[in-house]
Amino acid sequence: MLTTDVPTREQLARRASELVPVLRKNAAWAEENRRIHEESIEALADAGVFKLRVPIRYGGYESDTRTLVDVASELGRADGSTSWVASVYWIPTWMACLFPDQVQDEVFSTPDVRVCGTLSPTAMAAPVEGGIVVNGKWGFISGALHSHWQVVVAILVGGEGEPAPIMALVPISDLQIADDWYTAGLKGTGSVSTIAQDVFIPSERVLHLGAVLQGQSASQANAERPIYRTPLLPVASASSVGTVVGMAKGAKETFLERLPERKITYTGYGSQSEAPLTHLQVADASMKIDEAEFHAHRLTSLVDTKGVEGAAWTLEERARARADMGAVCRLAKEAVDIFNTASGGGSIYSHVPIQRIARDIQAVNLHALMHPNTNAELYGRILCGLEPNTLYI
Repeated sequence: MLTTDVPTREQLARRASELVPVLRKNAAWAEENRRIHEESIEALADAGVFKLRVPIRYGGYESDTRTLVDVASELGRADGSTSWVASVYWIPTWMACLFPDQVQDEVFSTPDVRVCGTLSPTAMAAPVEGGIVVNGKWGFISGALHSHWQVVVAILVGGEGEPAPIMALVPISDLQIADDWYTAGLKGTGSVSTIAQDVFIPSERVLHLGAVLQGQSASQANAERPIYRTPLLPVASASSVGTVVGMAKGAKETFLERLPERKITYTGYGSQSEAPLTHLQVADASMKIDEAEFHAHRLTSLVDTKGVEGAAWTLEERARARADMGAVCRLAKEAVDIFNTASGGGSIYSHVPIQRIARDIQAVNLHALMHPNTNAELYGRILCGLEPNTLYI
């Protein structure tokens, strides 16, 4: 059993901030090559970013979700794609900690292990002696090209009972990669599709998704650890929002960096910074970033407090967790849109970061789990006394 000196939140955020130059340097390469640069992956590993949701007994940090937000916000200032991949790794890595302890022994035997995954049940599973056999394809698997394991979700059909979704851990080497990540945003994430063809998964690496969504775990060692006794969807929501806040902050930084050299063409303003319109735009966008941070911090406070207390979650709290995530996405995008609109015609050149940030944050807002409208509707539905129309709550 390994133990480690766990860095503080401030230390981890500082480490992430120190990565900004190298991540910014590699951002254009990542977008062009549709994957994170190896130098960036190594830098993330050296900073301990992949250890944030790993149990302390394996040398991890067991960081709370407020730490995730602070770290991802720094990474997101540099490059949305790199921060997105780091954030996505945190979620399946946390999910791996729900499996039996002997399974975790295998997964976390790899230093700086990277686990990708999905919640979409786009594959089929059949029971066989000692486990299941899975066939199917999963899309949008961010970070798959740098992963060691994947958490897959499939519909188990056959045997006793009705068809039901299951969650399983698979070595990435057991899956095929479909190089199909040709997109308008988050290009650098390498979110390719993965394919299973008659892949056998032993029963100890299989959990029922319904039980996981209700907060049940097969791990004895993690049963009383605060970060592992919170339901999956609030955890996933809190793990994702820091990247979005970081993108908005990155947009503000790149706008203000270009501001002193810019005028407003075809007007009398020799300097854009002198225009009242610019003052209003910068103030409006900055306030939206502040509001996005509020929702991110309210979300993490709820998740972390519930974890420490081991308290039960109400349906309204679960729905509000998703609503807070949606609010972060909406407000951050609105802020980026303002900065993008104010950046002028010269900003469409590919070497100007604002155009990439705008496309990346648009891609985030289209994500099925993060879409502001979907999350707001779910929250309002619960507040109106109706039952949720989804299992993902």
